[in-house]
Amino acid sequence: MTKKSLLRIVIFYLIGISISNVFRFDLLHLNESIEKTSLWLIIFFSPLEAIGLLIGAFMSIYLLRKERNTEISVFGYSIKWSILMSVLPILLLTIIGVDNSRGENAHYYGFIAGIATFVYCFAEEYGWRGYLQDELKSIKEWQRVLIIGTLWYLWHLSFIQNRDILDNLQFLGWMIFGSWGIGKITDLTKSIFVASCFHMIIQIMMFNRLIRNGIDGTEKLIILTVSVIIWIVIIVFWVKKTKRLSAKKIQLNQ
Repeated sequence: MTKKSLLRIVIFYLIGISISNVFRFDLLHLNESIEKTSLWLIIFFSPLEAIGLLIGAFMSIYLLRKERNTEISVFGYSIKWSILMSVLPILLLTIIGVDNSRGENAHYYGFIAGIATFVYCFAEEYGWRGYLQDELKSIKEWQRVLIIGTLWYLWHLSFIQNRDILDNLQFLGWMIFGSWGIGKITDLTKSIFVASCFHMIIQIMMFNRLIRNGIDGTEKLIILTVSVIIWIVIIVFWVKKTKRLSAKKIQLNQ
């Protein structure tokens, strides 16, 4: 890793951890006001907890592209498949419906909450996979996974609110595992949208405050199972088609 690379990572992370956690810990006391706004405005407020990662990634990717071409992009190898994959969990949340304290129709709320959750996940993934994974592509995979997973864990500052050692070790483990799994998918598709889809499933199953208490365990498992099965089918087809097109280009150039 070069000094320039390290400097870009430091810029990305300092911006990411400082700006994002202003909103994560509600230091500006905005959460109560946001809850009272129009449901549609939640979509625009949803990425605030990850906005630092997005800003940091923009700056560091700009610096990185002065040195070399980047490989990972918003839609990767296919706009069509990236968008189709992202629509699926939002559609399932709309069909199943999400109970909420706002008194909104569960299906309507599920649609809005689904979009808002995806927007948040995209903001995060633009940083972790869109920038950092691309930045660290020259080092060994296990090193890249450990670095991204550890930085991802520390970025949440979860140990401030929960000092239980076992809980924090489990959370660190999940972040490292997630960095490996989502990283693999991103390597195959080069798509931040696809990375955001798998991040969204984690949010639906475990963390997201817009959805967490609005659907039960069975409904979460339905969304998980249906989404992952269809996504795997799409990715297998996508990767095979990409390889065929690459092989044809090589033959034409010979």
